[in-house]
Amino acid sequence: MATPPDGDDTTATTDAPVLNPKRTLAVVGAMFLMAMSAAGPGFISQTGTFTAQYGASFAAAIVASVLIDIAVQLNVWRVIGVSGLRAQDLANKVIPGSGYVLAGLIVVGGVVFCIGNISATGAGLKNLVGLDPRIGASLSAVLCILIFTYKALDGTLDRAVLVLGAIKIGLIVYLAVITSPPVGEAALRTVAPIGLDFLPILTLVGGTVGGYITYAGAHRFLEAGTTGRENLRTITRGSVNGILVTLVIRVALFLGILGAVTAGAALSKSDPVGSAFAFAAGPVGLALFGLVFWTAGMTSTIGASFTSGTFLKTLSPFVAKRFNLSVSVFIAVSTILYLLLGQTPAALLVFAGAFNGLILPFGLGIMLWVAWRRRDLLGGYRSPAWFLGIGVAAWLFTVVAGVLSLSQLPTIFR
Repeated sequence: MATPPDGDDTTATTDAPVLNPKRTLAVVGAMFLMAMSAAGPGFISQTGTFTAQYGASFAAAIVASVLIDIAVQLNVWRVIGVSGLRAQDLANKVIPGSGYVLAGLIVVGGVVFCIGNISATGAGLKNLVGLDPRIGASLSAVLCILIFTYKALDGTLDRAVLVLGAIKIGLIVYLAVITSPPVGEAALRTVAPIGLDFLPILTLVGGTVGGYITYAGAHRFLEAGTTGRENLRTITRGSVNGILVTLVIRVALFLGILGAVTAGAALSKSDPVGSAFAFAAGPVGLALFGLVFWTAGMTSTIGASFTSGTFLKTLSPFVAKRFNLSVSVFIAVSTILYLLLGQTPAALLVFAGAFNGLILPFGLGIMLWVAWRRRDLLGGYRSPAWFLGIGVAAWLFTVVAGVLSLSQLPTIFR
């Protein structure tokens, strides 16, 4: 196959292989895995909490998170996809030992996220069918474990994410329609916010692209075998389409909650989005929100456990040999910790977003260095300068926002 010019996407896929149905499903699954994780219970809780606090001005944080997501995902997916190496392996090649540090941070953050995600499934089932949250969370964890232990792992994993994601998107769009939000005011506040500080932006970024979410889709691509320069166009489309799906969910959810707040809804601190659904559609709305939160918790639990497992896979012989079992243990441990902690889902998920937002600059910095200085790890591929430029801008933002928000993290649980 002829070698394409550096940075030229047009010729990079001239002789690209035709994907078989199984691989196609895995590619779409990777896109949805990233998108659903990026708009999971953390984002839902953050949006409810901060929309109630900042109103239409929170639109600026939504836009900022989308721009940062684009910059991060375009760079990370390309570096990991073209290299064919997982993030921790790339990190170890750049700075020996840094891959272990990155894996440790991702796994710790993944546990925090998974605890929040499991708690979200319990809270969702409580609103949907009145089930005790602890019982609902435990049953949901068992279902997630079954998805991973079923012999047809690839098909089960991807189909589960697609079906659950479609349900979540449909219900969130429904909320946005029935609450008649002030779209004009929201558009104005995207460029002229009032009283918006760094904490909501950091936690939103952390909850939608920080921690394990940064690598969820890219690592799923690796598992599907969609790597190398010949698949560059597919990799790029996957990252962009995943971000677009996430954008629809973010905007629709924000507008739906804003519509409820503008109409006079008093949002509950422990269940802000649920109270918005209830305000908009009564008991039926609360039940629908329960379904939304449950599907969000399920997809994000799958994403957090799968991605955390891939970070340990090449670092631990046991995890590499018994991946499904390791992921199942990860889910079980997270569920037990949730049952022991008993923290309210909203506060826990906002904290998870903030914590993972602090991890983001470390891993992103390494990925950008590989794209800029380690073409040997990318088969000679040169990333376009504008890709690196927006990536560096996003990295600088996350560093500044992280430093400024460190002192504010303890206030989340007050």
